[in-house]
Amino acid sequence: MNEKPPTSGSLFLNEDADKPPLPERGDLRRRLRRAMERRASSMRERMSSISRESVKAFLRRNLFVLFTIAAVALGVILGFALRPHNLSLREIKYFAFPGELLMRMLQMLVLPLIVSSLVTGISALDSKASSKMGMRAVVYYMVTTLTAVFIGIVMVMIIRPGKGSRDSPMTSGNIEPVQAADAFLDLIRNMFPPNLVEACFKQYKTVYKKIVHTRNVTVALNLTDSLNVTESNLGLNLSRVLHTIQETVEETVPVSGASGGVNALGLVVFSMCFGLVIGNMKQQGQALRDFFDCLNEAIMRLVAIIIWYAPVGILFLIAGKIVEMKDLAQVGGQLGMYTVTVIVGLLIHGLFVLPLLYFLVTRKNPYSFIGGLLQALITALGTSSSSATLPITFRCLEENNHVDKRVTRFVLPVGATINMDGTALYEAVAAIFIAQVNNMDLNFGQILTISITATAASIGAAGIPQAGLVTMVIVLTSVGLPTDDITLIIAVDWFLDRLRTTTNVLGDSLGAGIVEHLSRGELQSQDAELGNSVIEENEKPYQLICQENDSLKHRNSETTM
Repeated sequence: MNEKPPTSGSLFLNEDADKPPLPERGDLRRRLRRAMERRASSMRERMSSISRESVKAFLRRNLFVLFTIAAVALGVILGFALRPHNLSLREIKYFAFPGELLMRMLQMLVLPLIVSSLVTGISALDSKASSKMGMRAVVYYMVTTLTAVFIGIVMVMIIRPGKGSRDSPMTSGNIEPVQAADAFLDLIRNMFPPNLVEACFKQYKTVYKKIVHTRNVTVALNLTDSLNVTESNLGLNLSRVLHTIQETVEETVPVSGASGGVNALGLVVFSMCFGLVIGNMKQQGQALRDFFDCLNEAIMRLVAIIIWYAPVGILFLIAGKIVEMKDLAQVGGQLGMYTVTVIVGLLIHGLFVLPLLYFLVTRKNPYSFIGGLLQALITALGTSSSSATLPITFRCLEENNHVDKRVTRFVLPVGATINMDGTALYEAVAAIFIAQVNNMDLNFGQILTISITATAASIGAAGIPQAGLVTMVIVLTSVGLPTDDITLIIAVDWFLDRLRTTTNVLGDSLGAGIVEHLSRGELQSQDAELGNSVIEENEKPYQLICQENDSLKHRNSETTM
């Protein structure tokens, strides 16, 4: 009762008394030492867990990629080491022979792979699912291609590589001019080949033929001046006397021609239609579905064999191109800035825009997805052909990234034919670069024309090395730029062609991942329907047995009665 209320000082003392005592410096050191020992022991456990077996498993999984990366590095080193020896063209051809073999082996598989993969992919889907998947793929192709063209135009307008005096080297080139209208008509003609066997090694191409013919021209003659008489004296209107003469006219007429190479666009259209028909035939078309599925599996096993030779071929392909390259000092000035512009545009599109689009749609890490594609990307860099890389792209997507086979077989062959992001970007940059070199200021309408034409021309570009040079003529003709100036960029086209092919393959592969994510509902429902049908098929024998037992019991009951 006589206790005094505690003062403020005692309050603080009581609070301090309630708190646990502060650790001394020795305790802090002991705790830090224990924490460091725990961390060190955990690190030792992790290091000890990395056994020889885990290292072997890692090397076994990534052996192809490591070999291919090493082949690229060795190819660059070997190419620059052989440049001082000034090899002749014949010696370079012999030196690059192992790389030529790789190209021939990969191109050998392209034709059966496109047909079998498309037929099996579309026939495995119902018409509703394939139409939805097709629409998603086409929208993706259009969005990414237009984005690539926009990036290219922005980069070339900012960097302006063609400004200054014209110091770019002129190299001799045989670029055949072609009218834009004829090029687009050829694109439509190639979609419907009259002969499928011919489409396997030849495609339609308009050629121009000069035809000389005569035509009648009516000319009005003024006879009054020549005869020095008046109309009133003769009573005739001599000034209106008409005379017909023959005139020789030379006219350039487009006629049908052909160029070597697989008509991939025609085979894609036929295979898609054929696959849709087989899919709608249900049970009747099962034999054909099994045939093409077996063919596709056999081609992929061939790819698994050829892939071991790919690093050797890539090494000699890259080394041969570096040895063949002309004087590096010439590739400077405007051409060097042009090369930098294309590279920066391709890097922005391939490493930022496409992964961002993949992340926004799927909410997954795009760079881990790209990591599974390294083998295909390096092969594209070495071969500079998206069609030749197609077998390895299939393998990377299905085995490394676990993309549904129904999606890859449908999306990849179509994408390798019509989805050319890198080519579209490259053609837009090249067209504006040539305009800058010629001191031509393009207005907004001409730039818009270039963007639309570059998008359309990239669809018709074949998946072969340096196919972009051919379609470049269409883009230049659309805005009245000189087609002869394509020879300005031939000096660096072999190098840029490899980079834009890598971008094309990356765009196709990410597109397959996006389409699979958007189509997962249709794929799951189709899997569920397939599972139900299998259960029903398995239940049928059981139901038959039950019916037989019931009938047998009924008979036994009748006999006992």
